[in-house]
Amino acid sequence: MKKALILGGGIGGIEAAIAFRKKGFEVELVSDREYLFVYPIAIWIPVGTAHFEDVAVPLDDLSRRHGFSWTLDRVTAVDPDAASVTLEKAGERRDFDILILALGAGKMKHEGLPNTLSICGAPEQSLVLKERIDALIDHGGGHIAVGFGGNPKDPSAMRGGPAFEFIFNLHHSLEKRGVRDRFTLTFFAPMAEPGARMGPKALAMLGTMFQRCDIRTHFGQKIVGFDPDGVRFEGGSRVDSDLTMFIAAGDGHPVIKASNLPLNDAGFIKTNDFLEVEGHPGWYAVGDTAALEGPDWKAKQGHVAEVMARHAAHNAAITYLGEAGNKRGYRDHLSILCVMDMGNGAGYVHRDDRKARLWSLPFVGHWMKKGWGWYYRNSKMRYFPRLPGM
Repeated sequence: MKKALILGGGIGGIEAAIAFRKKGFEVELVSDREYLFVYPIAIWIPVGTAHFEDVAVPLDDLSRRHGFSWTLDRVTAVDPDAASVTLEKAGERRDFDILILALGAGKMKHEGLPNTLSICGAPEQSLVLKERIDALIDHGGGHIAVGFGGNPKDPSAMRGGPAFEFIFNLHHSLEKRGVRDRFTLTFFAPMAEPGARMGPKALAMLGTMFQRCDIRTHFGQKIVGFDPDGVRFEGGSRVDSDLTMFIAAGDGHPVIKASNLPLNDAGFIKTNDFLEVEGHPGWYAVGDTAALEGPDWKAKQGHVAEVMARHAAHNAAITYLGEAGNKRGYRDHLSILCVMDMGNGAGYVHRDDRKARLWSLPFVGHWMKKGWGWYYRNSKMRYFPRLPGM
């Protein structure tokens, strides 16, 4: 039996483990965490409408349900020329026929970044955010700044959606607690029109929501650095903040950037349309680790990572197991798909090569996103059948 070794236990890595196992490969997954953290629904932990255990799915449970093995370890090096992987505890590994790189991404560096917390950073930061918000409420109020950054070398690595969701959920939570008037909320980003890649309707909706929720904005100026009490921008402007939630744009994973794999300017792995790493047979890259090729508005999202993982398994089965059929490319499936939760409703955003769409979903949209979180966890655990296209 051909063995597939998957590096990374995020959304792309888990989907790859499931898909390769279904195709008949022996599968081992390596992760430095004991659980899959479902980042799209982590926005509710800081405002207390979800618990950490609702968002973290144990790998022991997932591996048992799907029949793959997993190893708790950290990847320290990959060498495609030697066809080897080095792990922190286990050392060098060559016991695989196929390698799937799903390590995620690094983060763009900013001066003073430790003075921020991120809903897209280490999972534990979601709990610290909740503690800090609760402490400010107990203190009587304060200034909270929320924002995200960009990577000029690869705009697809921005993570703006969770920042929008975080601030709207925070606004709604503070209103429910009767303390919204004690807080100043500011949303910041270095680009002039954050959210523009979702389309003009979504961009207009965001502007309306900022006004309606009395959220200040600071756009179009480069971020210089973060202080314990605020954010500094090019030109000398500043946003005061007692708590800053910032999502740094993705950058090439440090292990990947230190390798001799083919990389784009930002340090993401170049593949062909079939997720194959050019020049290195049997090596595939999926999710945030891979460089996306496609339209200017392309974005790295969880559903794209899952498509890439399934296509990699399909293509590997054709090449290495002799399965009949044609290889599948991922680029035709690129789209932006987001239920942007606001705590008491949501906006459904969908963009592809043909059209940018937005549907406003007052009240019911929030429960659609909650339902998706339940569905994702339970379908992954095979307690609920997977629906076509989801």
